[in-house]
Amino acid sequence: MGERAAEFDRSVWRQYGTPLVAATGTGPLSGHTVAVKDLYEVAGHPLGGGVPQYLGEPRTSHATVVSRLLSAGADIAGIAHTDEFAYSITGGNGAYGMPVNPAAPQRIPGGSSSGSAVAVARGEAAIGLGTDTAGSIRVPAAYQGLWGIRTSHGVVPSAGILPLAQSFDTVGWMARDPYTLATVAECLLPEPDSNAPRLIVDPLLSAVADDELAAASLAVAEQGGAEQVDLDADLDSWFAAFRTVQAFEAWANHGAWITAHPDALSPEVAQRFTFASTVTSAGANAARERLRVAAETLNGLLRESILILPTTATVAPLRMASAGTLESGRTRTLHLTCLASIAGGAAVTMPVATVQGVPNGVCLLGAPGADRSVIRAAIAISRRMGFTPR
Repeated sequence: MGERAAEFDRSVWRQYGTPLVAATGTGPLSGHTVAVKDLYEVAGHPLGGGVPQYLGEPRTSHATVVSRLLSAGADIAGIAHTDEFAYSITGGNGAYGMPVNPAAPQRIPGGSSSGSAVAVARGEAAIGLGTDTAGSIRVPAAYQGLWGIRTSHGVVPSAGILPLAQSFDTVGWMARDPYTLATVAECLLPEPDSNAPRLIVDPLLSAVADDELAAASLAVAEQGGAEQVDLDADLDSWFAAFRTVQAFEAWANHGAWITAHPDALSPEVAQRFTFASTVTSAGANAARERLRVAAETLNGLLRESILILPTTATVAPLRMASAGTLESGRTRTLHLTCLASIAGGAAVTMPVATVQGVPNGVCLLGAPGADRSVIRAAIAISRRMGFTPR
């Protein structure tokens, strides 16, 4: 275990070292450092889930993913903050504060993998290990000009990860360049798939985002030669069903602890858990059936295709934005990000031309198991558009 650093940004890191945990082997990730989201077990250190009162005894073993990264040669730089229990995409934390977005300091960093993202964007780690339930990799990556991947549901082991909603939770990571993103994939994902899916775009889906962001996704689609389709998605109904199941599972996972610690959460997150406590088994089951039908629709389209869409509905809101503005943008963004969650598919966000002078991301969504195909497609388009050197 590495020497602990005396001074570090406590809005980004809960613990930091030089390194905090040294690599256990050599391999493709030798020389790389990782910021580990505070949902992953790291042996010798407590797990906090972004909630100080939740911190307990040091864990006795690493999460499976952490062990794999260490054996591939990566050092653990530290444990990075998350929004409380990962139930937000804003990037703030009631106890630890909101880290500064290095790419747009007046704007929010995005969450819930905010600490990992900021650490990567600032160059304090090469890899930001996070999770993605409803966009918690893709949103901070887009807001900070990073590459990020939400892996297919269940393709990377979740052992040793604090859950939010198991039906949607996935492992993900962020990097400043696509080659690092792909190198981590080599270490964590199954053998390469051989698919070369066609690219598709739904202009009506892109129109959920603000005009400039929608135009950016359509420009990427045009450059990639994407075929226009009509997904005929009932986004409002699908999102409502997703939100219901996510809430039901979140309360099943954390409700008893929250009831016993009523003052442990910030008002924003506490309000979400209050709603979660009202979801009945019957309501959740009805929502699951709607999601089953939605997943069939999505995966029927994605079986041989990769869908291009805006990563977020807005650019990163200002840090001083009102609660109403933040919630409105969050809801519109979740209408887009929940599609990957419902489908269980692989989603890669890549940085494209800035909008209003701040970072912007475009997302490529593939079928479950098509993770490497989606990475390859994103790199190819980024090169074609001149965003990524060969």
